[in-house]
Amino acid sequence: MDILDKLFGSRHRIKLLRLFIFNPEDLFSKIEISKRSKVSPPNVRKELNLFLALKLIKEKTISIKDGAKSKRVKVWQLNPIFPLAQSLRGLLNADFLRQRAELAKRFKNCGQIKLLVVSGIFISDDDRRLDLLVVGDKLKRPTIDSIVKSIEADVGRELVYAVLETEEFLYRTGTSDKFIRDVFDYPHERIIDKVPF
Repeated sequence: MDILDKLFGSRHRIKLLRLFIFNPEDLFSKIEISKRSKVSPPNVRKELNLFLALKLIKEKTISIKDGAKSKRVKVWQLNPIFPLAQSLRGLLNADFLRQRAELAKRFKNCGQIKLLVVSGIFISDDDRRLDLLVVGDKLKRPTIDSIVKSIEADVGRELVYAVLETEEFLYRTGTSDKFIRDVFDYPHERIIDKVPF
């Protein structure tokens, strides 16, 4: 079990905390919370009740268009005046960064990974436009997409990622492609590095 899971008593709670803390402006319906966090609706309900009792989140009802009709939906959002929000953000971020070395293991059945580069949220740089670059041969794109969705559920944020075959990556590197330069000219970390360039 992860350190924070033990500390906070629930893996579901950590996932939902990350979702609200790292997306403070967003409004989430119960269905969206469950889908984004990959937490079952009964567990979502339980954690939402706890968060409401702590005043960590606030609840409101909004109208959304459903075809020609409007319907009322309950949504939840981080409470902007929750006093521990910044401290929780720092703690959750530090725990996530500590685990990034585990990424290579998650991608081991995705084909022949030659290069796995992390940037952006993986190195606490929210200004970067790419978080993850996967380069290799015989890549299994659906498996990679599924793993990325799983990581997004764990971290509570959507990732910006790119997947390239080795040949395309080397071609882009050789032509000083702007996208490639944007990754390697700025802070990044190579988790797997088997491509000489």
